[in-house]
Amino acid sequence: MAKRSASVPTSVTTWYFEMLSPDALRPKRFEPYDLSIQRMEIPCPEFGRFLYTAVGGPWYWCDRLPWSYADWQRHLERPEVEIWTAWSEGVPAGYVELESQAKGNVEIAYFGLLPPFIGQGLGGYLLTVGVREAWGMGATQRVWVHTCSLDGPAAYRNYEARGFTLYHTETTVKPLPLQPPGPWPNSGAPLGNGQNT
Repeated sequence: MAKRSASVPTSVTTWYFEMLSPDALRPKRFEPYDLSIQRMEIPCPEFGRFLYTAVGGPWYWCDRLPWSYADWQRHLERPEVEIWTAWSEGVPAGYVELESQAKGNVEIAYFGLLPPFIGQGLGGYLLTVGVREAWGMGATQRVWVHTCSLDGPAAYRNYEARGFTLYHTETTVKPLPLQPPGPWPNSGAPLGNGQNT
């Protein structure tokens, strides 16, 4: 009997968005009763990896799973990288990772919510804050982001709603695990099915 493959070829569509002026931002109007958004001031690999897996586990975020502690430390110490975390009632609700790049570009490298906070309007508000912070990173000329067909079902709409413009689309085939990795191996956590709005 043939051994079952650990991964399957999967067609993935990726959409690239950009914003060329801070005036293009359409902010999400939201009045959180107990929400604060704070920048990570101390590089902390444990917390960085927690955010990555807790937010991205349901959506096939796999690229950084092999990173060592030293890899995370080096990344978080880079002056080009900023991580902003949303906190609600003492619990991290989501985060935005920004990366300043050449020629005045700032990428929203990672963005999302932990599953319990999806569908409450927090995603649009957190993205609004993240975009404002991106425009404040030095001489920013352009903020860009990409999302794909593996991400949360409302991610595309959220970027459009905040004023981003689609500038490129591509479809590739990637080998993916049979199931998303979840927040940790064999967690048994529910798969992502919410709305990042």
